[in-house]
Amino acid sequence: MTPMIDVVFLLIVFFTLVINFAAADQNERIKLPVSELAQPPEQPPADPITLNILTDGNVIYNGREYSLEELKEAVDFQVRVLKILNVPLDEVTVILRADAECQSGQVFDVQEMCRSLNLNRFILRAIQVSAEPQS
Repeated sequence: MTPMIDVVFLLIVFFTLVINFAAADQNERIKLPVSELAQPPEQPPADPITLNILTDGNVIYNGREYSLEELKEAVDFQVRVLKILNVPLDEVTVILRADAECQSGQVFDVQEMCRSLNLNRFILRAIQVSAEPQS
């Protein structure tokens, strides 16, 4: 019985270490725009804050949907926590995943809200497609 328990705990540790936590920041309601200019990042950002912008202007952050005003309070709380942990805000990257049908003004409003909290590094997500050669 003891060897079986050991194997179970080893499997739990293994799967905990290899699980893809990046998928937790994604939301199936967001259909990313397609771009030929999109490039995958060379390395993932160190301290990301992922914001999923819906077509109605609401934003999903940490699995909860917020209006822009509510979002500012939630992100401000995160900024205060980062300051307590001595994380420089210029190293924090905000990942914006806007729906393809989202208006550019809504993305701009979210960026301005982040800038008001001294978050100035942004990554805009899109689906990468290769350029088709013209014949």
